[in-house]
Amino acid sequence: MDHIDKRNRLDEEPFSFRVNKNGTVFLDFNGKQVKILKGKESEKFLKRMSEAEDEKSRQLIMAKITGNFKRGNER
Repeated sequence: MDHIDKRNRLDEEPFSFRVNKNGTVFLDFNGKQVKILKGKESEKFLKRMSEAEDEKSRQLIMAKITGNFKRGNER
């Protein structure tokens, strides 16, 4: 995994997630919501998170799911 996060940005744990009672998952980056997962997509995500070995691998899963959402014009 060292070759994926070369600048060690995932060590700061910028990603987090919340699950509501309907099973909808809200993915956050530095406290701001960037993606919503529903249905089978949220079930698959929660299964992958429960199987993750450590916090860095959880951060990598969330980073891959959110994809390339930053374009340089965020405030």
